Amino acid sequence: MAFKIKEIIEDYFHIKELNTDIKTEIIAGITTFFTMAYIIVVNPIILSAGGFPKEGTTIATILIAIFGTLLMGVYAKRPFAIAPYMGENAFIAYTVCKVMGYNWQTALGAVFIGGMLFVILTILKLRSWFAKAIPNCLKYAFTAGLGLFLCFIGLNNTGLVELGVKGAPVKIGNLHSPQVLIAIFTIFIMGILIMRRVKGALFLGIVISTILAWSLGLVKISSPSFNTFLSIKEVFMKLDILGALQWGFFSVILSLFVMDFIDTIGTLIGVGVQANLLDKDGNLPDIEKPLLCDALSTCVGALLGTTTSGTYIESAAGIQEGGRSGLVSVVVAFLFSLALFFTPFFTFIPSYCVGPALIIVGITMIKSIRRINLEDFSEFFPAGMVMILISFTYNMGIGITAGFIIYCLVKIFMGKFKDLNLGVILLALLSLVFYIFYPY
Repeated sequence: MAFKIKEIIEDYFHIKELNTDIKTEIIAGITTFFTMAYIIVVNPIILSAGGFPKEGTTIATILIAIFGTLLMGVYAKRPFAIAPYMGENAFIAYTVCKVMGYNWQTALGAVFIGGMLFVILTILKLRSWFAKAIPNCLKYAFTAGLGLFLCFIGLNNTGLVELGVKGAPVKIGNLHSPQVLIAIFTIFIMGILIMRRVKGALFLGIVISTILAWSLGLVKISSPSFNTFLSIKEVFMKLDILGALQWGFFSVILSLFVMDFIDTIGTLIGVGVQANLLDKDGNLPDIEKPLLCDALSTCVGALLGTTTSGTYIESAAGIQEGGRSGLVSVVVAFLFSLALFFTPFFTFIPSYCVGPALIIVGITMIKSIRRINLEDFSEFFPAGMVMILISFTYNMGIGITAGFIIYCLVKIFMGKFKDLNLGVILLALLSLVFYIFYPY
């Protein structure tokens, strides 16, 4: 009987064809889970800054990771894990909710609308066409700009950077504060663990710093409520779709649209290369399947109560361990389901223990600058403006939309018409319309 089950699993996931085995796939799945388990803690804390109920969002985060990753494994049969995206969650919490002043229910409505657009475009096979239309210099600039944005948020969450006085917008925090000292310690611990190639470095760093904070009496520990799972009702089906169908949300939907395109396509190709899953032309076969998993996860995630979800770059950790099939994703989904039983403990983790993870993730994203042609100023100028505007306007949407417009204008005035394509021109025109009617 056991042999029969093994044979069914091997046949369904094409284990032998991919030159792997069940044991390797299980180990790869465990590795991937521990490298991305930090999202269970980080996502709710980021979203709570925008008014999202923390406990309900914790459950929603785990549930969408289970749904999306299981769908990726069973339907797309790829070793990729899905969870709420870093960056998109910060954009919703800090830009849409805090800066633009919308409530989180309406923000979820925008996420759902974006997800539905993804589904339609994926089925029509237009999503990959649009994604390829975005110039590489802007793709890398979006990633680097988002990295800077996450670093700034992390520095603020840890108390290392505070609101300035007397004309200075920001200043250094109180370095005598035990919370700030723990944050500094955690940043170095995470950095060292990553340099030592320790699996799950961010998650381990959060755990170590939280234990330290507890031992110093900096965190008030109360008896955990194991009714936490019921808190999903705080966010489940609370999205406001009609509220998101207003002109002010055009920039939000466009930004989520572009950010998800960039994250998903870039991640799929990147980890696909590492897993030797690309064809001779450098394309991922049946790419619409993982793209559809991503789109459906975004829709379901909005219904559950969390932001845009998609393929995680941390999937590369499991691939590095030899994972090649959808069985890896099934294992990851199973481990996320076990995490549901430990959610009460996640709510005790303070933000200054999570902020360092945002800083580290942000730093790793900044390195994408090296892929921009720094010698061609018609490439580097629009890319640089994107990074500056994302960070200094504290608004991801401003940086992205401005990038499309600036890129097209620069190429037109420099006579480099061959660098333009229909997709980026359409995105630039949409962005221009957004600025004309932007509620200043």
